[in-house]
Amino acid sequence: MGKPHEQRQQEIVEAALELAAEQGVKKVTTQAIADRVGIAQPTVFRHFPNRDAIFAAAIDWLARGLFAALGAFFTGSGPADERLRALIRAQLAFIERNKGLPRILFSDRLHLESPVLKAAVQRIMRSYMEQIASLVRAGQAEGRFRPEPDPEVTARYVAALIQGTVMRWSIFDFGFSLEAEAEELWEFLARSL
Repeated sequence: MGKPHEQRQQEIVEAALELAAEQGVKKVTTQAIADRVGIAQPTVFRHFPNRDAIFAAAIDWLARGLFAALGAFFTGSGPADERLRALIRAQLAFIERNKGLPRILFSDRLHLESPVLKAAVQRIMRSYMEQIASLVRAGQAEGRFRPEPDPEVTARYVAALIQGTVMRWSIFDFGFSLEAEAEELWEFLARSL
């Protein structure tokens, strides 16, 4: 008897992410995914109608994992500056464990070829930036951050700093530790807050 539907879907998603990390999104085919999982290609299509559906599921899975990893920093207690610092560390650690994430985020497939994938990432980014802005407002209310920086603008720049660091990491073939970059990124950001 075959594996349960959800388990097989997860295997397919994880294989797609591994292949994206190794080869880039453009080269990930349903046949390559099937080979990685050890199933026939028609089995892939029993679980997903097409390749974009696989990548949409991968984006959703990554987003759920990321928000689960970061949720305590958004809603937890403790000083907002310490929570933001820990959030940056946790986010970079999560991304470092999921090398397929930057390959998808910076792919032509996402940016130019698939409005569905792009819309999914836009929703995630909006939610992420809203949560960061809320954390900045909390830090301002606590007197831990200066009152002048606009929380929404600050959230966009936090996201940009992290995305730029992740893009550099991806371009340099994951050749340095993202976690090691977290402290320097925080020190730079803390001076502006």
